[in-house]
Amino acid sequence: MKWQDDALLALDTIHRKPTEGIPSSFILPMEHRILERLAGVPEGTYKRKPIETYLCMARNIGTCMMDQWIPTNPLGMEEHGYESGTPKTATTGQEQIVRDGMVIDSPEAVVTHLEQNVFPQLRREIEEWNRDAGGMGKNIYRQISYDEETTRLLLGPSILKVPYGCVPFPGFRYGAYGYANYFMAYALYPEIMERDFSLQADRDVHVNRAVAHAYAEGELPPLNRLDHDMADSRGTLVDIASLDRIWFPHFARAIEPLLRGGVKLIWHCDGNLMQMVPRLLETGLHGFQGFQYEDGMDYEKICRMKTRDGDDLSIWAGVSVTRTLPFGTPDDVRREMKWLVERGPKTGLFLGGSSSIAPGVPWENIQALVEGLNYYRRKGRNG
Repeated sequence: MKWQDDALLALDTIHRKPTEGIPSSFILPMEHRILERLAGVPEGTYKRKPIETYLCMARNIGTCMMDQWIPTNPLGMEEHGYESGTPKTATTGQEQIVRDGMVIDSPEAVVTHLEQNVFPQLRREIEEWNRDAGGMGKNIYRQISYDEETTRLLLGPSILKVPYGCVPFPGFRYGAYGYANYFMAYALYPEIMERDFSLQADRDVHVNRAVAHAYAEGELPPLNRLDHDMADSRGTLVDIASLDRIWFPHFARAIEPLLRGGVKLIWHCDGNLMQMVPRLLETGLHGFQGFQYEDGMDYEKICRMKTRDGDDLSIWAGVSVTRTLPFGTPDDVRREMKWLVERGPKTGLFLGGSSSIAPGVPWENIQALVEGLNYYRRKGRNG
């Protein structure tokens, strides 16, 4: 595809070339009326035509780059949040957590399920990769190529499509077991947790070799955002020293094929991740996205840091969706955007929202955000 100016601006920024303007990444408003207003369509259109409305919004607000294509995601939202009929999960109040017929009601149940179900499955996957890495790699390459080309054709030449969600790495399993029992197991049985991270990494190295091949052969924009919540407003969900011992070595091993292939990996930040930031950079990550400044994420300090190769970081800077957008004024939005630009890196900077924008944000603040994105895209730092 022959990219147009906004997409080329995003591509140059990924390569950390000097640019006149600052590209905008996609913003994710979840309130239907806001979505429809940004798209310029009548109220009620989104539920009837979610993909068309979502796409129209992306183009109207001047989006330069998009990685996560989730046009139907806001369908479960109403004016005050998720609909009451939304199914509960292990992390949203599910009364009883059952996995493979096993009730997860204790940390010991977590360990038993890992040993009896999860670890054997991981070993089978690893053995399958060892037997047929070429065939499985081709399948992954084809799937990524199909997904990216399909979305690129839909978005058109003005919005650069960047892959998302195709880079696996070892993660916490609170989504399967719930927070309480999983993290009790983490504290009580660290050797079991490390075995899980190690097996995940053994599999993920195979997968990521195929993903790196897909990037190279498909000439895909060399960027990927890794998305896994590992902190809350107080800090990391587990002791950072334990991550140093049993998680970071396996995480670094899992992502190495992408780094060797020249893909820039950035980390989505929820909560206060300051302790993890230098460690993530040591593993080879290139930057960060989505900062909760009010929780202690020191944006200015992070933007002064370098990659392990000494380069400036890639930063997707967003106006706060938990403080400024819902509770501030349009002038607060403008001031925060100016601060993000002035204190951000001189190359490699994108602007947007720090995460999804929940219902209830005043229209005037959304309007100020979009106006700011358009201003900096056209004028850059010197406008």
